[in-house]
Amino acid sequence: MGVQENGNTEMGLSLGAKNKYRRMDSQVTHDGGFDDDYDASRHSHQLERRRTTRRYVFACSVFASLNNVLLGYDVGVMSGAILFIQEDLKITEVQQEVLVGILSVMSLLGSLGGGRTSDAIGRKWTMGLAAIVFQAGAAVMTLAPSFEVLMIGKILAGVGIGFGVMIAPVYIAEISPSVARGSLTSFPEIFINLGILLGYVSNYAFSGLPAHTNWRIMLAVGILPSVFIAFALCIIPESPRWLVLQNRVEEARNVLLKTNENEAEVEERLAEIELAAGIGNSGKLEEKAVWRELLSPSPALSRMLITGFGIQCFQQITGIDATVYYSPEIFKAAGIVDNSKLLAATVAVGVTKTAFILIAIFLIDKVGRKPLLYVSTIGMTICLFSLGSTLSFIGEGSVGVALAILSVCGNVAFFSVGIGPVCWVLTSEIFPLKVRAQASALGAVGNRVCSGFVAMSFLSLSRAITVGGTFFIFSALSALSVAFVYKCVPETKGKSLEQIELLFQDGYELQDSEVQLGDVEHLVQKE
Repeated sequence: MGVQENGNTEMGLSLGAKNKYRRMDSQVTHDGGFDDDYDASRHSHQLERRRTTRRYVFACSVFASLNNVLLGYDVGVMSGAILFIQEDLKITEVQQEVLVGILSVMSLLGSLGGGRTSDAIGRKWTMGLAAIVFQAGAAVMTLAPSFEVLMIGKILAGVGIGFGVMIAPVYIAEISPSVARGSLTSFPEIFINLGILLGYVSNYAFSGLPAHTNWRIMLAVGILPSVFIAFALCIIPESPRWLVLQNRVEEARNVLLKTNENEAEVEERLAEIELAAGIGNSGKLEEKAVWRELLSPSPALSRMLITGFGIQCFQQITGIDATVYYSPEIFKAAGIVDNSKLLAATVAVGVTKTAFILIAIFLIDKVGRKPLLYVSTIGMTICLFSLGSTLSFIGEGSVGVALAILSVCGNVAFFSVGIGPVCWVLTSEIFPLKVRAQASALGAVGNRVCSGFVAMSFLSLSRAITVGGTFFIFSALSALSVAFVYKCVPETKGKSLEQIELLFQDGYELQDSEVQLGDVEHLVQKE
């Protein structure tokens, strides 16, 4: 210690010897020792660095998640605004389905383009592009004089949302430390839920205005988060892993110094990222290699794609968007007829959804991804079956209304505590660095396709087999998701992004003792 601190061997040893005798003598003289002061100062510095780093990464995760408020707000606000759009523009039921579902269909284009765009201009500026495109779409929707113009705005908003939804989890996963990555990568789902709740509140707040005006104000409010996103881009750094891919290693090191609690780990993490990135390939060759790998994947990458694409599809085909978009229709089927009461009931759904996502944030890095997925998918299966039974056999009346509201709230609660956030966490952390952005984009495409299919077919399917029958189908699909989680999803808690790749390799099995030893070593280093 003396040599390192003083740069002179003799001086270091003499100070060390002097300090040794002073420490022994301090039992009598109570004179403080140099080492004691140094250790206390060093420990204080480490604690302060840890607090600063955590605040910084937390702030970056919050700012990166702001685009997801836009998606949530659009989903929530359309559930009520569509009632007044239908009254004002005199749209048909088919047009209503298309207007609601087109957001998901167009967002898949944004997700597809988002992968390549984020590899070209960076994760950070892709988030900025997403906000600009959405803002343009929201402005067009607000001023739309007809259904056709409203659709143009909806298409623009969908593309912008596709960019934002795809890139936020990837960015957060790439800047977060392993021990907190699950919680931080769940932030986009929190902000989606917050947006949904704000959409419901907006519906309720502006529903008393004239039909020609209220839905326009509801949609215009969605522009406001873009202002905060512009501010966020001035603060957050670029992803260190993207910087390494661009051979900007020194910039990546500076970002890692800000986002890692332990300075000693920075070079180790940087070396892992450089190895995963395969430094030396040109950008053009890298681009070709990505699509060649995705179109002709290795067995390990195939398993990753099945897991990532599958969990994204199951998140949506179990009917969460139908529950959110069409909650007024569901409550109408249960017996609520007054528009004000319908919108008040949807606010209760939004509050439940937002509250339970907060529970997931605290649990995801403690109990792990897979246990939350089991609780979520099993709970959703029961609630969806209960809702189908209520609407099919109990019918209208106070009991039916109470059970319908309870089942819908239960369904969104189980969704938010598990598959809602965990789905995005998994797809942002399981893929290798070179293909992460574009493989995650494929997962987001699966999510948006399923979301659009559900949103655009729910009313027609409900007319054909009743609302209750539709939820029986969702319940069966939710039961299948339990089996999928058991068979295809590994536990990724507490592992670095580079370690997670190994979970999908042939014959690789991480023993519990290895995990525990790694955790202990990590904690010792932290201390």
